[in-house]
Amino acid sequence: MSSIASQVILHPVTSQSLKVLSTTIGRDKLYRAIQYFARFFAWSLLARGYKIQAARWDALKSHLALGRKLLRLGKFLENAQAALRAISAPGETGERITAIGRQLGYFGYLSLDNIGWAHSIKFYNLAPSTAQKINKRAMQFWFTGIVFSIVHGLLKAGRLANEVKQLQGQAWSEKSAEVEREHKLRSLQTAREDVRYQFILDLLDVWIPATNIGLVNLNDGILGIFGFVTSLMALRQQWLAAAGRK
Repeated sequence: MSSIASQVILHPVTSQSLKVLSTTIGRDKLYRAIQYFARFFAWSLLARGYKIQAARWDALKSHLALGRKLLRLGKFLENAQAALRAISAPGETGERITAIGRQLGYFGYLSLDNIGWAHSIKFYNLAPSTAQKINKRAMQFWFTGIVFSIVHGLLKAGRLANEVKQLQGQAWSEKSAEVEREHKLRSLQTAREDVRYQFILDLLDVWIPATNIGLVNLNDGILGIFGFVTSLMALRQQWLAAAGRK
C-alpha cells in the first residue's frame, strides 16, 4: 500500500502539477477554471429548479472570484512595464500600437479591479453607485484590452504568414542555408501556433466583459463554459512551461 502511495506522490505528473500550482499564475488559472465551471453548473441547476444546490455553487463562484482578486493585487504594474517596453520595442507599427493598447487596457482593468476588491472586503467603502461605475469601467477596460489583443493577433498572424511564404519561395543552393531555412520555418510555425492559440482564447474570453457592459446578452451557462475552456487553455500553457516545452 505504501509503495502505491509513494508511486502516486512521487509520480512525475504529481511533481509537475505541484510545480504549476507553486506559481501564482498556475493557482489563478486553476481557481478560474473552477469558478467558471461553478458559474455554468449553478446556472444549469437553477434552470432545472434546484435552487438550494445552485446557491451552493453560486457561493463557490463568488468566493473564488473574490479570492482571485487578491491574487491580482499589484499585477497592473506588470502591464505598465509591458506597455513601456512595447513603446520602445522594434517591430511593425500596427503590432506595436495594438500591443500597447492591450497592455493599457489590462492596466486599467486591473487597477480598478484592485479598488473594487478593497470595497468588496469593506477595507474602503464606496457609495453603491460609485462601486457599480468602477466595476463597469473595469469591464470596459478588460473588453478594450481583449479587442486590442485580437487585432494584434490578426496583424501578427498576417505578418508571420507572409514571412513563411517568402522563405518557402526562396531557392537555396547550399545545404547549410537549407538547414537554416528549415530552422527559421519551424520557428515561424511555432510562433503562428502560439498566435492562433491566443487568438482562440481571446475570441472566447471577449464575450465575458462584453456581456458585463451590456454589448451582448449571453447567459451564465454560455459564459461559464467559455471561461472554463479558456482557463483550461491558459492552464495548459503553464503546464507546458513547467515541463520546459514552451
